[in-house]
Amino acid sequence: MYTWAPQLYSVLMNDFKQLIVWQRSKSLAVAVYKATETYPAIERFGLAHQTRTAAISIPANIAEGCGRRSDREMGRFVDIALGSAYELTSHIEVAAELGFMSDSRKTTLIDSTSEVRRMLVGLRKSLSK
Repeated sequence: MYTWAPQLYSVLMNDFKQLIVWQRSKSLAVAVYKATETYPAIERFGLAHQTRTAAISIPANIAEGCGRRSDREMGRFVDIALGSAYELTSHIEVAAELGFMSDSRKTTLIDSTSEVRRMLVGLRKSLSK
């Protein structure tokens, strides 16, 4: 039924927190929350909220997918996490253009998001085998 290696399956079903992609995406979400603290107050329920939602959705969907019963279901949640990572990239680009963050912070967040996206693609490929 499962095509994952037994060790990976054990990790996914018992402790998603051991997955490096979950760890990195959680750290990214924390960094995004800190970055959005400095957005203008008027953006609290606008771009700041949307950016935070996209960021927190990535580790949340990885965790939720790990609790599912099949590769296909897990893959669906990895796809959702990947979509959220692309959405996050867009929000970061807009925020930087609006002057809500420095170029160095933008670069750091974009680089971290790109790393998480690559890891998600790799996880998705391993689920498809």
